[in-house]
Amino acid sequence: MAKNAVKVRDLKRRKLVEKLAAKRAELKAKGDWEGLDKLPRNSSSVRLHNRCSLSGRPKGYMRKFGISRLEFRKMASEGKIPGITKASW
Repeated sequence: MAKNAVKVRDLKRRKLVEKLAAKRAELKAKGDWEGLDKLPRNSSSVRLHNRCSLSGRPKGYMRKFGISRLEFRKMASEGKIPGITKASW
């Protein structure tokens, strides 16, 4: 499980990216590179990294569900994800 500080930092970055997305797009369209340099680095969407919303794990992330493979397996076994069943034949 990731430290709480890592999860909070990621959430903070996501909010900043969302907040300044329109301004970044406008500056890019104008070609105002000096204006882009003055914006915070964390306002760039490139600096985001997908993390599990439950555990904060950065690897093994399943984009469709927004959680890591470990959390997915645990929840699927418990029947908490609708439409997902364990294969058996």
